[in-house]
Amino acid sequence: MKELKIQKAEGKIIIRNGRVIDPANKRDEAADIVIRDGKIESIGKAGDPDPKAQVIDATGLIITPGLFDMHVHFREPGREDEETIETGSRAAAAGGFTGVACMPNTTPVVENQGIVQLVKSRQTSYCGIYPIGAVTKGLECQELAEMGDMFHAGAVAVSDDGRPVTNSNLMRRALDYCRMFDIPVISHCEDIFLSADGAMNEGALATRLGLRGIPNAAESSMAYRDAQLAALTGGRLHIAHVSCAETVDVVRQAKRRGIKITAETCPHYFTLTEEAVKGYSEMTRVNPPLRGKADVQAILEGLKDGTIDCIVTDHAPHSHEEKEVEFDQAPTGMIGLETSLGLCWTNLVETGVLTPSQLVEKMSLNPRNILKIGNCKLETGKPADLTLFDPKAKWTVEPEEFFSKSRNTPFKGFDLTGKTVMTVLDGNIIK
Repeated sequence: MKELKIQKAEGKIIIRNGRVIDPANKRDEAADIVIRDGKIESIGKAGDPDPKAQVIDATGLIITPGLFDMHVHFREPGREDEETIETGSRAAAAGGFTGVACMPNTTPVVENQGIVQLVKSRQTSYCGIYPIGAVTKGLECQELAEMGDMFHAGAVAVSDDGRPVTNSNLMRRALDYCRMFDIPVISHCEDIFLSADGAMNEGALATRLGLRGIPNAAESSMAYRDAQLAALTGGRLHIAHVSCAETVDVVRQAKRRGIKITAETCPHYFTLTEEAVKGYSEMTRVNPPLRGKADVQAILEGLKDGTIDCIVTDHAPHSHEEKEVEFDQAPTGMIGLETSLGLCWTNLVETGVLTPSQLVEKMSLNPRNILKIGNCKLETGKPADLTLFDPKAKWTVEPEEFFSKSRNTPFKGFDLTGKTVMTVLDGNIIK
């Protein structure tokens, strides 16, 4: 089994000859980065090498502010058989992420300051952990959770992800209440009466496969409702895992109206369509489901024009035993931390949908700004949180080599371009 090693930040480290991409500072140039005792000392030409410094040759590599995933499920506490914060953090570091925000649908639910503090206490040396608290107690949509206490304990947002907030008045109150703390409400947009017991995208293919379908309206109608509530309250709304054209349009129109709304999507929604379900592979069952070609095109356009702010993984580990059942009985979700960068580079940058700088915005700068987490740009005196990756590296997805505890990915055997070489967290080198 592979190991992920950490070299502690000591003395002076010079990363030479890399292509430094830092959207916040509008930087895209060849440069050296000097790190001393875990902090950035300089960015530019390092001059003659210090014989006492460690020199890392980054020729051919891209160096960016550390990637950040604002939507992961690490299953701890409660389902440590699927993933722990430790194993999830290793998977994140291997994928180039120096920080992640963990969703609250654990057992118990992250619904009070004590559980927020528990999650924060599990910080590892591989990746920064930022808890997201629940909107409602027990995710049951009956009573608001203790948002103020959770915020003061370190929660960076609230969400009932995995379930929608079906009660419109509760959602209104949540958006209104969170204005006091200037944190977003992250909405899992799903009309459960429309999605019912659906297992895949509604349409002719679902009919042929004998599976109950989920219409696009199950997502977009809730996105529209929440956009209206954000307009009403002035609260900050973030739409999770956008999967369909109608939701892209809802977000686009809301932004034009000046509503405080942001949105994310996942690699599987712009790399796969419902056609991937044809073999009844339980690895392709996600919520919301994989959609049609027109939806994929709409998401690509939304990424290109800035309607969709972030790319996240919605990393959702499941055990082999849970997934090895009939398709419509399998739990929804797939892992994604170790494939995200390769999928994005291959399908977005190499195809010309996004520039390298735009991709870094969506995988590092924007999610940190939405959650008001610092260190989203490279500056002297700041902790050295970096991602170094090879944009020309070609590799094949082999789930058995993952650092995650789970293996539930539909991308096994995919040939990708772009791979993380190392991450740097507080100056510590992880590779």
